[in-house]
Amino acid sequence: MNHKLELEANGYAVLSGLYTNKEIAQIIACITQAEQHGNSFMKTKDLFAIRQLITNVPQLPSVLFNEQLMALLAHLFEGDYFLTKAIYFDKPSDSNWFVAYHQDLSISVPQKTVVENYTNWTFKKGQYGVQPPVEILEDTVTIRIHLDQTDMHNGALKVIPKSHLKGIIRTATNDWHIANEVICEVEQGGAMLMKPLTLHASNRTTNGKKRRVIHLEFNTHYLAKPLAWLEYYKIAADTRV
Repeated sequence: MNHKLELEANGYAVLSGLYTNKEIAQIIACITQAEQHGNSFMKTKDLFAIRQLITNVPQLPSVLFNEQLMALLAHLFEGDYFLTKAIYFDKPSDSNWFVAYHQDLSISVPQKTVVENYTNWTFKKGQYGVQPPVEILEDTVTIRIHLDQTDMHNGALKVIPKSHLKGIIRTATNDWHIANEVICEVEQGGAMLMKPLTLHASNRTTNGKKRRVIHLEFNTHYLAKPLAWLEYYKIAADTRV
């Protein structure tokens, strides 16, 4: 199946076999061995997260950007692209954490600078966020790499197909309907592709199984100067060692 066409049409796609069991073990080892300190690390009874993942786990790219992921990126992007955000989410087996339907509207930048069409500034965990022009969000591609098999019982994302085609949606409006939702079950070593404007949510864990995900965002747009992507990372052909 053409995952690019499916992503563009429906706002999401699911694929399997992106990583072998050995590669998954290597990825988990890199994350486990990382020094866990500073604002980029967040740990509660419901969630463990690492923001700015590539910066905080510099050994990760050599395993993460394998031949399958590089081929997928080449398929998704016609021209130059780069990584703009990387986060690790570990939803523990007894997590009661859930996320209501929303769109991903914020990007991360190094500092706050007033620029036209960049709005809704935030500052959380030592990191600035801002909502960019909608065309930047429309051209963003999210790849969620699943380190565990994930289904409706341990937090698989639910999405509203084609909702990304409606621009920025107020969730309180009637522009979408939960009856259309799809649960995106993903095999271990597989990935979910998503547009950030696709309405998505996740439920609490009910089956006692973990859900570990690496969330990557890619783009081709540079921001209006003097703004820049906080986590800009160009994936070189020789990333793997």
